[in-house]
Amino acid sequence: MELRLSLFGVKRSISLSGLARYRNTWVVLGASLLVIPLTLWLLAPAAVPDLAHGNVSGARALAAGWAKGDMIVLVRHVERCDHSPAPCLSGDDGITDRSRSVAVGVGAQFEHLGLNNADIYNSPMLRTVQTAGYMFNRAASGEDWLISCKGHILQEALAHKLPGRNLILVTHSECMAELEKDLNTPVSDPGYGSSLFVSAANKADPRVLGFIEASDWHSVSTR
Repeated sequence: MELRLSLFGVKRSISLSGLARYRNTWVVLGASLLVIPLTLWLLAPAAVPDLAHGNVSGARALAAGWAKGDMIVLVRHVERCDHSPAPCLSGDDGITDRSRSVAVGVGAQFEHLGLNNADIYNSPMLRTVQTAGYMFNRAASGEDWLISCKGHILQEALAHKLPGRNLILVTHSECMAELEKDLNTPVSDPGYGSSLFVSAANKADPRVLGFIEASDWHSVSTR
């Protein structure tokens, strides 16, 4: 069947079956445009969970894993002096004087979790040495693998993780990003003093549990 139209004196014949074919084509194209982004969204790895702000299930998983000594945690150093107008603690490549209290506060949270079953390492950079010193009253000096961590941070972390003991690594945002890549997790943007927790209950299949920003520990709750 044909439909005859006249527009501005020009006559045209349009096949209704042709219109149906065009309509079906546009429907298919429209559906494709919706399906492609939906598929990409479904296949994309989930964002790193925030273990604070009332995430009770996440906080409980952290507490349970910590009690068993299953956790690896990467802690970013606190505010670096050369990226801030604030006064330095000592040395231009160290931390700011005002960030000492942040380091002490985060360290107190780990003390609350329990440090009797934890091994602590830090990058030998001054800012991480100072951070570890104020967090845990101890600091190592020769862990170069916590500076140049590209391509091997996960392997090194698992190698240093002892059964039944948590592993705390005071390090840099670049190393945290590398670990997230290794675990096929979207790379986050950790703030100074933030902590990224990884469950190594199964060392053959470690998984990111979540993160806690330095200022958010007060909102971590298991009830």
